[in-house]
Amino acid sequence: MSAKWNLKDLFSKDEDLDLRLNTLKKEALAFRNTYENKLKDSDFALALKKYEQVLEDLSLVMTYAFLSFASDTDKGSFYARCENECKEIEENLLFFELEFCELDENLAQKFINECKDYSFYLSNLLKNKEHNLSKKEERIILFLSSTGADAFSRLFDESLTRIKVKFDGKKLGIEEILSKLYSSDRKERKKAAKNFSKELKKNSSLLAYILNMIRAELKTTSKLRSYENAEQRRHISNQISQKSVDSLIRVSEANFDVVARYYKKKKQILGFKELKDYDRYAPIGKDFSLSYEEAQDIVLKAFYDFSAVFGDIAKNAFTKSWIDVYPDPKKRGGAFSHSAVKKAHPYVLLNYTNKRRDLFTLAHELGHSIHQSLSYKVSFLNQDTPLTTAETASVFAEMLVFDYIKKNLKDEELLGLYAAKIEDIFATLFRQINFTTFERRIHSLDGELSVDELSKIWYEEGSKMFKDSVKLSKDYKYWWAYIPHFIHSPFYCYAYSYAQLLVLALYGLYKNDDEGFKDKYIALLSSGGSKAPNELIASFGFDVDSEDFWQVGMKEIEKLVNEFMELDGAR
Repeated sequence: MSAKWNLKDLFSKDEDLDLRLNTLKKEALAFRNTYENKLKDSDFALALKKYEQVLEDLSLVMTYAFLSFASDTDKGSFYARCENECKEIEENLLFFELEFCELDENLAQKFINECKDYSFYLSNLLKNKEHNLSKKEERIILFLSSTGADAFSRLFDESLTRIKVKFDGKKLGIEEILSKLYSSDRKERKKAAKNFSKELKKNSSLLAYILNMIRAELKTTSKLRSYENAEQRRHISNQISQKSVDSLIRVSEANFDVVARYYKKKKQILGFKELKDYDRYAPIGKDFSLSYEEAQDIVLKAFYDFSAVFGDIAKNAFTKSWIDVYPDPKKRGGAFSHSAVKKAHPYVLLNYTNKRRDLFTLAHELGHSIHQSLSYKVSFLNQDTPLTTAETASVFAEMLVFDYIKKNLKDEELLGLYAAKIEDIFATLFRQINFTTFERRIHSLDGELSVDELSKIWYEEGSKMFKDSVKLSKDYKYWWAYIPHFIHSPFYCYAYSYAQLLVLALYGLYKNDDEGFKDKYIALLSSGGSKAPNELIASFGFDVDSEDFWQVGMKEIEKLVNEFMELDGAR
């Protein structure tokens, strides 16, 4: 099995992509000439299908360009060329959604009734039309986008890829140096954190400027589109209310005590006088490493134990070259699963380093792939899953693997597994809340913020979850600089927290043998973005606007921490 993904499932070669772009230019222009300013008198269902097909083909092109760049960041010029050509094609489609929103209310509803499979998508367009600009203004924004936030996002990726951290005579990429924070050697952890911080500080002026440009564009577009604040656009795209997000943040911050309680216990177990920020992921008990082949075996068994649907999709990912596995000097850091399009399949990027945590990253990204594959059952315009439910399958998949491997571990290995899982939940839930409150503060301020100002806010927000259990070093204040979501997707991070608590609540139902759970859960994932998250989650008896709902997930975290305490006491 190849450790590289096979982009030939998209295009055999770059020249085939160019041919598709030329065809799309003609199709998009013909679409505009046929329907612009004539939508009210058109065969709307036919127009909608043609619109969807061109968008899907554009997605195919940009998937190939993006994945080529992600696996080799020297291909930035190719990515930029594809992006610019696609923008030109999109310009001929821009009128469609805007004109639909301008239709007479009765006619718009008639079209919605005629296109029942797209009713949620079309109704959402009408619901949010107050934030649309004129066609001329939207075209200007579209053309300028590749030289605005998109350009700074590319600069951010390329800049981080170039950062190399000196460590024991080697120059390590960010993923490799961060993996040292999981070392059992405290001196190694401290050295890794110090050297990484040094490189972040060295690059902080550039990275602060990039973040400031993202802030500036978001502020401008929010004002132009009449959003109440910088985060409202994200809530709308996530199909979640401000009330629900505020409830999530309040409940999470009110439960920071569980974090402090855990880390005080960890300090005691490790025998340290003081737990430092570079000790957060220090292994407890006995750690274990896993080859990629061993991780595959575990994931497949855990997934098949839950559902043949999960297992079969993961098996396809392993056997049909969906995954780019190992770190590479030119490769983008982190991990993701890119949905691509139905005629192909999702693509997974990893930076696998044989650590135990890489097993859970693999499970996480394959959870995304399963969700994305199931979403192919609905049409392209209905596939786009809001971030609030986009993380649901990924976090659920991690829990499946956790429960599977803990059955086969004893004593020190089991204690270590629990510690790692709890710390992962803290990172997915509480740390992402810190990220969100950091963003709230920096986006509420006017003007460019200096490195020192950004670092001060970051340090203050990061300290909240640990209370007096962990001492953050002065070096930690620069660690805002490498978080990609602040650049690529402002206010993305609370979606991780949302999904973590949602999944813990759902997983509790699954473990309690809730009747019909698997069928309802797979139906949820198969719905993609064709239904509102609150409607999907309500099928399990939950109300996402209620603080009581979030407390259900919090109780599951407390349960895990209590089990950890009992394991330590039994040693």
